[in-house]
Amino acid sequence: MTGIREFLPLDPFGRRRLKVAFVGTHGVGKTTLCFDLASQLKRLDLGVDIVKEVARRCPLPINEETTLDAQAWILHTQVAEEIAAAAMNEVVICDRSVLDNYAYLVVRAGRRPSLDALVEDWIGGYDALFKVPVTAAPSFDGQRAVSPAFQIEVDNTIDRLIEAFHVDVVRLDPADRDGWIAAVVESLRLPERAPQADLFER
Repeated sequence: MTGIREFLPLDPFGRRRLKVAFVGTHGVGKTTLCFDLASQLKRLDLGVDIVKEVARRCPLPINEETTLDAQAWILHTQVAEEIAAAAMNEVVICDRSVLDNYAYLVVRAGRRPSLDALVEDWIGGYDALFKVPVTAAPSFDGQRAVSPAFQIEVDNTIDRLIEAFHVDVVRLDPADRDGWIAAVVESLRLPERAPQADLFER
């Protein structure tokens, strides 16, 4: 295997794969970052898929009204979609991880041992996690909760779970929003362009 794919980590089966997730409360710009990063990596000639925020498709209450059943649906759907995406693509970019999805249940009803085990086991499968900071109050988009207090409560809970599960995250600088994608690509140690591009410039 040559070229850009040499920069991707090996999975347990010896395949070159990369799975990253943007972690954070709602209304911080994770979805935009997912699409911006996907665009950047596709220019490197990599096969990329985005696991979109599954909570938006949950048939049960979410946000402040979430339930144990709703959160179980969200977590297991997240896992299933990450597995499916990884089977078909070299790079998987996740709009949320299992950890920040779980934070919404913890805010509502506290931690659950069975879900703790799922989250702790699955969180180790991400090659990189990027914590997106709160820089503004959430805006309403049809589903998103708009309470600034709830947004901050979820963010603080995510930080506590990161500490509890000893999760290694890269924290994006709230003062340098325009530089977030550059910081992510640099952290992933990927080249700025595909090595093949040099062949066409000689």
